[in-house]
Amino acid sequence: MRDNKAVTCLDILIAIILPPLGVFLKFGCKVEFWICLVLTLLGYIPGIIYAVYTITK
Repeated sequence: MRDNKAVTCLDILIAIILPPLGVFLKFGCKVEFWICLVLTLLGYIPGIIYAVYTITK
């Protein structure tokens, strides 16, 4: 079983590299993913901010 902090760090790293993928791995194809995808298409930085926020909340 993996440590919860290690999983969160890995999720955040994925969210920084490719924000929609990080959100998709955490929530699936729900509304959070679509919001992150739109924000990433509008600008990479807003996508990262939203992805890290949704993963850590």
